[in-house]
Formats: sequence, C-alpha cells, structure tokens
Amino acid sequence: MNEYCIRIKDIPIEERPRERLIKYGESALSNAELLAIILRTGTKSESALDLAKKILSMYGGITFLANSSVFELSKIRGIGFAKACQIKACIELGKRLNSFKGQEKVKITCPEDVALLVMDEMRFLTKEHFRVIFLNTKNYVIQVKDISIGSLNSSIVHPREVFLEAIKQSSASIILCHNHPSGDPNPSSEDINITKRLIDAGKILGIEVLDHLIIGDGKYISLKEKNII
Repeated sequence: MNEYCIRIKDIPIEERPRERLIKYGESALSNAELLAIILRTGTKSESALDLAKKILSMYGGITFLANSSVFELSKIRGIGFAKACQIKACIELGKRLNSFKGQEKVKITCPEDVALLVMDEMRFLTKEHFRVIFLNTKNYVIQVKDISIGSLNSSIVHPREVFLEAIKQSSASIILCHNHPSGDPNPSSEDINITKRLIDAGKILGIEVLDHLIIGDGKYISLKEKNII
C-alpha cells in the first residue's frame, strides 16, 4: 500500500473530520470535512481534507458534485472511479431522503411549504424542470411530478399534460413549480403567460391553480405572493 506524505492521521486528533463529526455532530462540519470523510484518503502530496478543499474551491462547490457524472468526477486527480462512485452514492441517498420526505403526508399552507418540499433538489438542476404538486381537498400533497424538462414555453407546457395528470390523481387543486438554472427566480413574461393560461384551463375543469413558484439558488418567488396572478 502506498504511503502518503500528508495523511489524515498526521492531523491532530481534535481536528480530524471523523473525530469532529463524532464529537460535535455532522452539522458542525464544513463541506470539505464531510467530503474528506467520504474520500477517506488523499494523494501522495495531499491529505483527504486538502484534496476535498481543492475540489470544492476549483470546481464550484457541492453543486459541481451533484451535477457531475461518475466519469467526470473520476477524471479529477486523486478521485478515480471508486471514490467517484462513493460521492455519487452519497448524493443519491440525500436525494432519496428528500424524496421520501416529500412522499410523507405534507400539507401545503403557504409558499414556504412548497419551497421546503422542492428546493433541495430543484435549486441544483441544470435544465428547467416544470413540476406540478397535486393536492387533495385539504391541501395535502398527493404527488409531485415533472411534466416537462427544457426551456419553459407554451409548446412544451400544455394544459392537457398538466390537467390529465391532475384528473388521474383526483386532485382538487395544483401548484406549479419550475426552476431557473441561472439561480435568479425572477419570472419572465413567458412564465407569467403560461401560468395565466393554466389558471384559465383549471377554471374550466374545476381544478384550481393555487400558485406558481419559481425556484432559484436557495431562493424562490411565489407569483401569488407577488400578486402577479
């Protein structure tokens, strides 16, 4: 086995990521420390912690890890396929945990509830996803489903697709969501026009469109809250 010039065990015990996690809990660790625990080892010239810091600073932080493929990660010096798989597996577990929470009985009472439901995943998406939250008569979530992926326009977001699924789910009302990969949640004129078109269609079918949230990077805009709709 290769010996490393700088190793985690060369760091004082109280400063090692794993020991800090045990003592203080995972929430006390930095992103670099958490990544170092996943990596376990570094290279001949840097510790796992130094490697983690370099990856996060050079490649754009944890968003890069979420959006990169195993192949892309494996090309980074010190990663390789095994560590790339470990990173992607951890990220996928986080996504599934968030998805599991979304499948529990969740009641929507305000735009913040919607943001809590979808923000963790949608803020990192690199393409626009148009997502619909289907609600029952008491505003509990029945299902959350992507209707389209790609630049938002009236040709790919058709009322037929949205309300066909709403009817299948016996939804009393729906909430629309889509993300802006730029991170800026301010609505475009197309966003507003599509929303109004869907509201009109919902009135005919008796399925109310309660709101449309646009998700940015850690922030959102509710068209209802802004009195745009």
